[in-house]
Amino acid sequence: MGKRRGSGRATITDVAEHAGVGAITVSRMMRDPSKVSEKLRSRIEKSIRELQYIPDPKARALASGRADVIGVLIPSLSNIIFADTLRAIHDSTQNTPYQVLIGNTRYDAEEENHLLSLFLAQNPAALIVVGIDQSDNSIKLLQEANIPVVQIYEIGQNPIDMSVGLSHIAAGEAMVEHLLDQGFSKIGYLAARLDPRMERRLEAYRKKLKSLESFDPKRVILTNKASSVNIGRELMRQLIGCAPDTDAVICANDDIALGALFECQAQGISVPEQMGIIGFNDLEMMQAAYPSLTSIRTDRYKIGTLAVDKILQRLNGDETDQKQIDTGFELIQRDSTSRR
Repeated sequence: MGKRRGSGRATITDVAEHAGVGAITVSRMMRDPSKVSEKLRSRIEKSIRELQYIPDPKARALASGRADVIGVLIPSLSNIIFADTLRAIHDSTQNTPYQVLIGNTRYDAEEENHLLSLFLAQNPAALIVVGIDQSDNSIKLLQEANIPVVQIYEIGQNPIDMSVGLSHIAAGEAMVEHLLDQGFSKIGYLAARLDPRMERRLEAYRKKLKSLESFDPKRVILTNKASSVNIGRELMRQLIGCAPDTDAVICANDDIALGALFECQAQGISVPEQMGIIGFNDLEMMQAAYPSLTSIRTDRYKIGTLAVDKILQRLNGDETDQKQIDTGFELIQRDSTSRR
């Protein structure tokens, strides 16, 4: 083990000397690993391990006025959709001095505003928030924080600072167009507890079908209950009862789509011959279902990775003109909509 100073706790200077680089290089690598070569990064990381170097968050906070914390606000801790993104955020901050602090807004604007106030009181280095529909109070807090802020899962016209995600309007349009291309014409929509991103996909569905004079409000079945496979079955049952001539259904997520499939099977409705089904997010179960289910694939891990990349760039002093990153989506066609 290399020589240490003072109390025996390794310093950033010790790491630099051990690795044969300058302290500034070590600091740069820890703030943004992409800023140094892979060879140099490996050497510094080896020295950190051998010296058992632990950054002093209090010293860094005193020097910068900011804590080494990236706050992340998500709407739900139980929704599997956010797990991939949280994993990406964790992975991307592994070799940096930053810790991740997670808050659960429970899809509640007041709770989001409350958590933002708590987070900002700790002087975080940056914040990641889900969506582009923050309340006026939350927007004001974020704008006045003077730290990097990334809105994720959606892009819009006026990001607070930076955003990484997709156009849910475009995704909604793509779902309708796919079903029309496959020969479906009487298309329904099922959703549970709408969030703003689901609402935009629903509005795209309405607008597209109205333009074709084929929109029927009886085919839109919504509930305020939390999404689940069982709720998907209930919604599909209601749709069949209200509009039995429906020949396809767009589901707000994959849970609803799987439930819709189960209800069709229970009622002897053949998929896709009599009913087309499409979901959103493309979870693993969509491919495993029989028949397999068409879905919109979103790259949730990539969204988390890019959000952290943007933050690290900003914290490293690299300004960029690219305020928004469109991660796009992919329609994965499977048996449930394959008529042609």
